[in-house]
Amino acid sequence: MKKVAIYTTPSCHYCKMAKSFFQEKGISYEEYNVASDAVKRQEMIDKSGQMGVPVIEITNDDGTQDHVIGFDERGLANALGV
Repeated sequence: MKKVAIYTTPSCHYCKMAKSFFQEKGISYEEYNVASDAVKRQEMIDKSGQMGVPVIEITNDDGTQDHVIGFDERGLANALGV
């Protein structure tokens, strides 16, 4: 099963849309609030090169990772196979 992590801020509209998408599809995820967690914020920047949110990290069964920047419903559906 793929593991999903989402880097968010509390005021991010696209973050809320992504979390709603996960809930509708029954996808569990781990959320990191980069507004209050400087370590996770730096981790997000290091992994994605992005300072904007959401950054969604999908860890595949083989250990490889895909990153989806922003809320891209089609990209997420394809990456997650839903």
